[in-house]
Amino acid sequence: MLITSHLERIFLFKDKGQELELADPDHSMSPEAILNFYSNTYPVLATATIHGPAIENDRVVYRFVSTIGTKG
Repeated sequence: MLITSHLERIFLFKDKGQELELADPDHSMSPEAILNFYSNTYPVLATATIHGPAIENDRVVYRFVSTIGTKG
């Protein structure tokens, strides 16, 4: 017997040196739409890129990586 289940999606980003975990507001939204959704609350995400997905601890993890404040 094969059992399937949906893995929880989470979205991580670093703000002022702390990694924040953002909940998935709607599983039907694309990661890009979720990035846009959260950029209203966290303006630093307006220029972020999406890294992932990666499976970590039975969750699908996306990382929002901001380009603000990085050199090079």
